[in-house]
Amino acid sequence: MEWITSGERRGRKELLAAAVQSTTERHNRQREAAFNAASALLELQSPEGYWCGELTADSTLESDYIFLQLWLHPPDATGAWNPPSRTRVDKAVRAILDRQQPDGGWWIFPGGGAEVNATARAYAAMKISGLDIDSAPMRKARERILALGGLQACNSYTRLNFSLFGLYPRQYVPSVPPELVLAPSDLIYEMSSWTRAIVVPLSVVQALGGTRPVPRGMDLQELLLPHKRLTLPKKDAVSLIFNQVDRAVKIWERRGLRNIRARAIREAERWMLERTRYSDGLGAIYPSMMYLIMALEAMGYPEDHPDLIDAIRHFENLLIETEDRFQFQPCVSPVWDTAICAYALGELGESSPLQVDREKLTRCADWLLSKEVRRKGDWSVKRPDLEPSGWAFEFANEYYPDIDDTAMVLLALRHAKASDPARQARVEKRAINWLLGMQSSDGGWAAFDVDNNWNLLNKVPFADHNAMLDPTCPDITGRVLEALCRCGLTPSDAAIQRGVAYLIRTQERDGSWYGRWGVNYIYGTFLALRGLRAADAAHAGDTVRKAAAFLRNVQNADGGWGESCAGYRTNHFVSAVSTPSQTAWALLGLAAAGERESPAMQRGVQWLLDRQKPNGRWDEDLMTGTGFPNVFYLTYHLYRDYFPLLALATLEPKAAAAVA
Repeated sequence: MEWITSGERRGRKELLAAAVQSTTERHNRQREAAFNAASALLELQSPEGYWCGELTADSTLESDYIFLQLWLHPPDATGAWNPPSRTRVDKAVRAILDRQQPDGGWWIFPGGGAEVNATARAYAAMKISGLDIDSAPMRKARERILALGGLQACNSYTRLNFSLFGLYPRQYVPSVPPELVLAPSDLIYEMSSWTRAIVVPLSVVQALGGTRPVPRGMDLQELLLPHKRLTLPKKDAVSLIFNQVDRAVKIWERRGLRNIRARAIREAERWMLERTRYSDGLGAIYPSMMYLIMALEAMGYPEDHPDLIDAIRHFENLLIETEDRFQFQPCVSPVWDTAICAYALGELGESSPLQVDREKLTRCADWLLSKEVRRKGDWSVKRPDLEPSGWAFEFANEYYPDIDDTAMVLLALRHAKASDPARQARVEKRAINWLLGMQSSDGGWAAFDVDNNWNLLNKVPFADHNAMLDPTCPDITGRVLEALCRCGLTPSDAAIQRGVAYLIRTQERDGSWYGRWGVNYIYGTFLALRGLRAADAAHAGDTVRKAAAFLRNVQNADGGWGESCAGYRTNHFVSAVSTPSQTAWALLGLAAAGERESPAMQRGVQWLLDRQKPNGRWDEDLMTGTGFPNVFYLTYHLYRDYFPLLALATLEPKAAAAVA
């Protein structure tokens, strides 16, 4: 028996009381921070019920805009360029210059250093616009491009755009023949959805657009690195074979049967216009929308043609323009933002004083139901008998519903209840069935398609944008598992078992998971852990423990978490300054691993609490969204707000039962 004195007993009681008081105070502060964050988000909701934060990227979009204006409004007979969009072109130049770095280059993610494609495109766009090449910004940019390997180091996308204006030799640019749409076995549907939406209009531009004039005296010879050969992209022996095929295609373009080329152009035209119906533009993403405009112009559509007018209108809807700001968004994200906002608000549970605002979640649910996709899109080529459902990322993009958004909307609808419960039940049933039908053969889920993993296509010359395919990934698979299990599927269901096996199989050696659509290993790990927790994967104990250890090991000294986009180059975690979104992801991952009260969790929560602004929101400078790894990254301007809310709501003690 342990004998203690009355004084010792009193001391232990005082310590216990102090610990309870400290925990209570911390929980109260967490609750207050969550409610302030929720109030801030509710103020941003539109009257129709949706949320849509800004979605921005690097300077390449503004650079490409200038090239588009040159395509639509060529120089006059004297070589002078005075487009009707001159005011906007000047704004675009100022926006590009504002992001030039001290070393003269432009990054594709903050802190990533100068990147040759972004820098070359900025330089070319500014030179087209008339900026003095001897000015300090142009001189520094030119020096940086040469230091990075010159134009020869640019990828196919940059070279191809330059070649359309005679600024890069056509023979060293990959051919994108329109005959692809006539290829057997539905070849274009073996490419990722975004690639085919880009490739089809681009093939028309390359086939019909010719070489467009540039302002008098314009060339880029000064950006060619001396004594470095111009070649087609090549990676290995297979790539060399494709380069031979490319040479054959170029011969075909000069000598081929014109009736076959004409038939391919007609089919490409039909394909493009069909996919602009019920859509905010072809693919509803910047590059395919830009190439559609150029393709329609190349096919001779007059400027007052309704299809060309609509194409330009959809494209310009991506522009954020004020007196002192000019920035294009790569697309818009209303369904995505709305689903995550609704889910985060709903996870506050019945303890929330925001119950009086449940009508806002009802408006949200009604809006989401109105956006369900009910027409067959490109995905149906491989799943012809599957009933259409799901949600796209944007306001309207019916040919391209995506699996990630669909899973997120289903999670949101756990809390957001529509004014017509019977309709909501029907929609949810269709969406669950669609998700199940879109599981790939390896047990995982991709973004838009099933079994989109024909690796041979990564060898074609124009595949160096690092996004030719849409393979399955752990982050989407984890979210789908969470959604399906929250909607009633059980660990005994075959789809859940296959998904769990996929996650266990794809875990990295350090315990993390690769994040395809968010930066990067923190994102993949939090979603994989959420999926395993929802699936009640009892046999995954070692997997979960390794993942939790990874998250603890990469925590920053200040208590938060941050990860650099550079990890996509190194293929392992690269730390960065702490961010609200990535800190929230790590906290959500640790919570799913059962570490709600661990020291790492407490320090992470404290980091969020200490950095919340009086208005209930957070600041975030880094890019934490991924478009194409190593090529294109994204800033979701609401990530910094709704993910911390979701983390705080998840860790709120009274909400624990809802997420256990």
